[in-house]
Amino acid sequence: MPLIPRRLRAALLATASATLVAATLPAPVPLGIGDALFPHLGNPGYDVLSYDIGFTYHGNNKPLDAVTTIDARTTEPLDRINLDFARGTVRTVDINGLRADFAAADEDLVVEPPGRLPAGVPLHITVRHTSDPSGDQSSGGWLRTSDGLAMANQADAAHRVFPSNDHPADKAYFTFRVTAPEDLTVVANGLPAGKSRHGSSTTWTYRTEHPMATELAQVSIGRSTVLQRTGPHRLPVRDVVPAADAKRLERWLRKTPGQLEWMERQVGRYPFETYGLLIADTETGFELETQTLTLFERSVFTAGFPEWYVDSIMVHELAHHWFGDSVSPQTWSDLWLNEGHASWYEARYAEEHAKQPLERRMRNAYTKSDSWRAAGGPPARPDAPAPGEKISIFRPAVYDGSALVLYALRQEIGEPAFDQLERRWVRTHRDSTASTTDFVRLASQIAGRDLTAFFDGWLYGEKTPPMPGHPDWHSTQPAGQG
Repeated sequence: MPLIPRRLRAALLATASATLVAATLPAPVPLGIGDALFPHLGNPGYDVLSYDIGFTYHGNNKPLDAVTTIDARTTEPLDRINLDFARGTVRTVDINGLRADFAAADEDLVVEPPGRLPAGVPLHITVRHTSDPSGDQSSGGWLRTSDGLAMANQADAAHRVFPSNDHPADKAYFTFRVTAPEDLTVVANGLPAGKSRHGSSTTWTYRTEHPMATELAQVSIGRSTVLQRTGPHRLPVRDVVPAADAKRLERWLRKTPGQLEWMERQVGRYPFETYGLLIADTETGFELETQTLTLFERSVFTAGFPEWYVDSIMVHELAHHWFGDSVSPQTWSDLWLNEGHASWYEARYAEEHAKQPLERRMRNAYTKSDSWRAAGGPPARPDAPAPGEKISIFRPAVYDGSALVLYALRQEIGEPAFDQLERRWVRTHRDSTASTTDFVRLASQIAGRDLTAFFDGWLYGEKTPPMPGHPDWHSTQPAGQG
């Protein structure tokens, strides 16, 4: 019989190995990294280094053709690789150049590599799939606008757009390559890295210069105008707005450089390569700090809200780029670090620029704090979301209830130590993840004493502790208790 070529022999051996493994492995199951609020989110056994994601857009309610390439490294031996993915059709999966079998298990894509993978080896995973924007927008993922699409992936919805390790504990670099009709504009996280025409279509490429959590990914496709200006230290500031609204929105957009300067005076230099607002003609009920390109509803700027209120929302989302984007939560129970800090700087900005007293806001929050804790858990131990209500973790206790914790901390250790803590926190954990334990440790170090007992009450207690310096403050007893 003729000799089998070496490459074909290797392929046959890999196929035989994959068949043997498939015969002995149990049925595919969804995994997770043990997050208390999202048990099946994220996946064990590997660390993602980068995503390269290609989309081809065919219209708002039509699935996008997509190719997601993931470069990763195994952290333990693996017989299977679980990726978070839902709301799309998987066509093929390749691992390190070899075709792999795959199956769906709940919201996981379970892939069988051609042979057991040892710890410490590189992974190059290519998934050819569709990405469907036609589902229920309330569950996150693609967000349909009046003229295209944007993303709203917080907290657990990036995997409804592309296969990923969808947990902020695993940050990675991103490249987006998006093909759309030539009359549309595409913008994504990071900076432009190329643009090419193909007949009546254009492919736009963007790349991040800093690692990013999957929940912060953003791609905008629509009839948009991109407005350029300069922030502090010659930072490029890029705003993406509906073309018809560019002049009307300018009075708000020109505020951003000054807001950047104000935040830098509080906590240090802006941590990314660019910033700007993505103003989308859609109704979501929220704004979202997608990295380098914050998502805002158009109505925030056109509905006639007081100027100070709109300004404070802008600063809230900007502050997240230090607290939540650059320093990401290690678990979703650490969400109070994101929202508490963003609410804190929002309130501080309103006090300085619009005479909205911080102390009055914090006293009001203190009055309601026990009720907030009873309704959804204390700031650092929030109750798990109900099925189908995953964004319900974004409760008052993690906004003003957590800003109240920061106010109490400043009262306890004094303004100089508090300001040093804020700057050290974002500098020490830049481009990384950090936990509540890390924050308590750093605060204790700067204060020169153990603050564990102080934080235990403020972050985990069912009742709100007495406010340092304000013995006359009282929290309203929740109904049915006493």
